Amino acid sequence: MKIVKLNSSQFDKFASSHKYRNYYQSSMYGNVIVKFGYHAQYLGVVNDENKLIGATLIIYKEVFMGNKIAYAPRGILFNYEDADMVKEMAAKLKKALGKQGFMLLRIDPYIPLTIRDADGNIMNFNNKGNAIIDNLTKAGFIYKGKNLLFETEKPRWEALVILQRDIREIFAKLDKRTRNKIRRATNSGLIVEKDLDRNINALYKFIGQKEHKPQSYYKELCNKFESDIDIYYAKLDTESFLINSRRNYEKEVDYNNTLSEKIQRMSIDDRERDNYLNKKMESDKLITSYKSNLLSATDLLKSNPDGLIVAGAMVIKYDNAAYLFTEGMDDQYGYLNATSLIKWQLINDYNNQGFKYLNLNGIVGEFEKQTEFSGLNESKLGFNATITEYIGEFDIILNNFAYNLYKKTNKNK
Repeated sequence: MKIVKLNSSQFDKFASSHKYRNYYQSSMYGNVIVKFGYHAQYLGVVNDENKLIGATLIIYKEVFMGNKIAYAPRGILFNYEDADMVKEMAAKLKKALGKQGFMLLRIDPYIPLTIRDADGNIMNFNNKGNAIIDNLTKAGFIYKGKNLLFETEKPRWEALVILQRDIREIFAKLDKRTRNKIRRATNSGLIVEKDLDRNINALYKFIGQKEHKPQSYYKELCNKFESDIDIYYAKLDTESFLINSRRNYEKEVDYNNTLSEKIQRMSIDDRERDNYLNKKMESDKLITSYKSNLLSATDLLKSNPDGLIVAGAMVIKYDNAAYLFTEGMDDQYGYLNATSLIKWQLINDYNNQGFKYLNLNGIVGEFEKQTEFSGLNESKLGFNATITEYIGEFDIILNNFAYNLYKKTNKNK
């Protein structure tokens, strides 16, 4: 076995048929990342018969005295089930990359460990998963553990909506809260549109601060992935929003008045009166909310008579699946549930186009208790999503002396 350098065409040809293929392990992504301070190279693993049995894109930066740290996004495309091959591959990588001044290589193979339902219950598991982890650790890779809330590079947990079904069936199986969010968003006057020009200017306003990447990064993704990138926006029809806000306010005021009349009836008993009082207090809160919406809607129509974009999303299409790469919204209009409506539109569109599934991207693998990230999970798992847990991150130190010195002098990194 030996490690060889590949050109992008050789790499793409091998990657296109590998069972762990993903859009991060592609020359398209490699061509994007080199525009932003990274270097990229394509490596192949060749057996004794000179047959290509593995390949990877690695991206890297020089970080310390000429030494480099490398990352194989979503892992090396390789057969991790054969312990001897993994051990030999790791040894060859250490030698080949060590000569080039690399201190460390990080991988996070795109290998499913478990498949779970939306409640986190295991429905299926990879019976080779634990053996693969064992093979990697015995070969010298340091397993970063299954207890990380967030991985360093890519999510270990992702939510997928299975498509190629009747859309009515899909909607019926959504969580009740999610269905209500979609209905409320539609009734508010929100419209989801696909941007055929793939202009990311509005999208970047929603994702810029949380993603910490320049706007040019997303433009470069559009350039390199071309027609495999879709951009969607949720636009508020401000005139409809005003009409609906007025209708909701007036309807609730009428209901509140009816409750007041019932409370004042002498014929009802204390239990009924308490019931009506509780309903009226809830109605009072809604009236306050609807009144605020009405005032906001009035101002919005004046300032944005042609409508207002309040949320957006970018999708990468790869290998008969659609991946929600990033999404964002204007937080001051969070109550409109625009991102829920966008996801529902994505489900409709990609289901109609015959895609196998929509990957809603990362979630947190905590299902038994409420955490500060429960809202993130609910926003995706409410779509009756299936959860995929991957095996996680591994590091292999290629130059112990240089890496230990680097850690001592860069304690905060």
